[in-house]
Amino acid sequence: MKKDIFRDRSKMKKRMSLALVTIISLLFILTLRLAYIMIVKQSEYSAMAEEQWTSEVKIDAKRGRILDRNGVELAISANVYRIDFDLNSIRKYLETEGATYTTTAQLAPVIANAVGMEEAAVLKKLDAKLPSGAQAGSATLIRRIEKAASDNVKKLSISGIIISPDTKRYYPNANFLSHTLGSTNIDGQGLTGIELEYNSELSGTPGMKIAELDSKSGDLPYTISQYTAPVDGKDVTLTIDENIQFFAEKVATQAQVDQKAKAVSVLVTDPKTGEILAMVNKPDFDPNTPYDGIQNFEGANDGEKLQKMWRNRLVNDTFEPGSIFKVITGITALEEGLVSPEDTFVCNGSLTFGNRVIKCWKPQGHGTQHFEDIFQNSCNVAFMQLGEKIGKEKLCEYIAKFGFGKVSGIDLPGEAKGIVKSPENISQTDLATIAFGQTNTVNSVQFMAAFNAIANGGSLIQPHVMKDTTHKDENGTVVVDSSFDATTTEVASKEKTAELRTYLERVVTGGSGVSTFIEGYHIGGKTGTAQKVNPENGTYEANKYISSFVGMAPVDDPKVTILITVDEPSNGAYYASQVSAPYAKMLFTDIFNYMEGKFSAETANSIVKDVVIPEVRGMTIENAKKILKDLKLEAELVGEGDVVKTIKPYPGYTVKEGSKISLYGNLDGGSITSVVMPDLQGYSTEASANLLKSLGLKYTVSGTGLVSTQSIPAGEVITKETAIKLELSIDYKD
Repeated sequence: MKKDIFRDRSKMKKRMSLALVTIISLLFILTLRLAYIMIVKQSEYSAMAEEQWTSEVKIDAKRGRILDRNGVELAISANVYRIDFDLNSIRKYLETEGATYTTTAQLAPVIANAVGMEEAAVLKKLDAKLPSGAQAGSATLIRRIEKAASDNVKKLSISGIIISPDTKRYYPNANFLSHTLGSTNIDGQGLTGIELEYNSELSGTPGMKIAELDSKSGDLPYTISQYTAPVDGKDVTLTIDENIQFFAEKVATQAQVDQKAKAVSVLVTDPKTGEILAMVNKPDFDPNTPYDGIQNFEGANDGEKLQKMWRNRLVNDTFEPGSIFKVITGITALEEGLVSPEDTFVCNGSLTFGNRVIKCWKPQGHGTQHFEDIFQNSCNVAFMQLGEKIGKEKLCEYIAKFGFGKVSGIDLPGEAKGIVKSPENISQTDLATIAFGQTNTVNSVQFMAAFNAIANGGSLIQPHVMKDTTHKDENGTVVVDSSFDATTTEVASKEKTAELRTYLERVVTGGSGVSTFIEGYHIGGKTGTAQKVNPENGTYEANKYISSFVGMAPVDDPKVTILITVDEPSNGAYYASQVSAPYAKMLFTDIFNYMEGKFSAETANSIVKDVVIPEVRGMTIENAKKILKDLKLEAELVGEGDVVKTIKPYPGYTVKEGSKISLYGNLDGGSITSVVMPDLQGYSTEASANLLKSLGLKYTVSGTGLVSTQSIPAGEVITKETAIKLELSIDYKD
């Protein structure tokens, strides 16, 4: 009997132990599960719970403006409205006794009619669900609606429909400067251009409004438990001048139409600061409707067409520059002391490298030329000889020094760096073609930065379109947050760049850039005609060219530089002298007229027109003063008398507008027959004839076209009996 009792107690003890272990294990598992829920999953479940009893509405900050350098608005954010749903409050409203609407199906068409939306789209928002499948606490119905639509919704007086301010990006001038400004998406974030590059500055900081259901009071559908005010975006002021941009847009449009070109681009810069004054690509697009117009562009699909439409070709595309690159070869030779003005180059029309014959643009050749002539003639053979004299290592050194083969650093997205061959991969033929602008590729902004270094005396300055970013403090005072700090590297000497600029002026007065010549102004430039390369097979394409002109003014102290490129002209001509240079004249004329009245006296004096003093000797003082005044010259009477006996400076002398001319009523002022020989290079036959006749000079003319040489050097004092010989030429195509 005792044995049985012992056995029962033993079993009971085992069973109790097992039960205890089981209970402890269950408690341990439950504890782990609870810890997992409260610690690991706490944020997730808390967010799910919060979504069901709160509505969170993001309040966008007002996007900053984009302004031109003079404060003109180029992109602004207009005041519009947005509609959001506090779904918890709306559901409570539908359950309220006596409510006009009792289901979302009844409410949807009313709201849809008020805002002009499809009923199904509104119903989908009213019945929005969370990822978990639970009913959502909030939803955004529509953004950027006009006041009339928001007023229609407000009249419904339905609890839970939240109307709040919103912003819509607006570009007042439509296509104007579109590739530079860029555009924004539906959420107001930058897609391209300045809008993308400076998106963080323009965007500001969004605010937040969180509403929660008030379960204690049936009179209040929701209460605001948290509100953070948005901080508006900063304004971005550009280096762009709206007026110069307008001139460039006009010229680009005209060139594209006249030349039936695939595309035209125009760039205007300040060579001393690297500031972009104008940037144009045609065709372009309207950033107010940035997805419209893609049917006008080539591409395998809409996405490819869209990217081509949005591309800023001045920044994103590269090309073989052609003869405009000769300025780099030229400055390399000058800086290294490898050439002097007395050196000569012989062109017989071509050079042979192995089995390849490379021709000059002038098949019969240019004959013997001095160094300054090879720029005026744009002689390919001479530059091939110059490249051989420089050598591939030294030429590549200067190509790198002037910024080719790497991005210029312009503050716009997607800059292409171009392709530059390294010395070890350059053959003798490559060296020849690189020297006159083929083989290597560049982008337009990159090339302009290098050209600006020639214009400003040797400084390679980082090009840029942002001038500064600003905001207004609580007192309305404008505060500058940042200014663009351009990097600068010295790459050439003032002396050699100044020498090269004189050669570039000869290109305009008597070379391939003569159609850019403007009487009275000193313009230097270079034309370039480059055959396009087929990207599929790497060969040059027949009848497809990029014609370019790059120029600066005034040559002695350049204040402005321009670059015009015409892609695939198809109106019968393709040489840059015929296709690009004439539009440079249009652009320079507009810029000169504008700058004369816009800038400081010092700057204006360097850019205003030169005037040849007319012959007024023998006229009455009154008539002489009137003639000089019409030429914007000041007249000063010296001595007594009613008739002009003589004048200082002498007729024919070139002065700038606004200069003072002395009129003498007696012979104390000097000769009555002396004349200063004017500079007639670049003048037409008619213009030169009229000027010489007005000065009482005799002349003879040979050749056709524009004046290329004159028998008496400009500035020499001669008498009226002197005979002048003028030689004219139009034999410039490059």
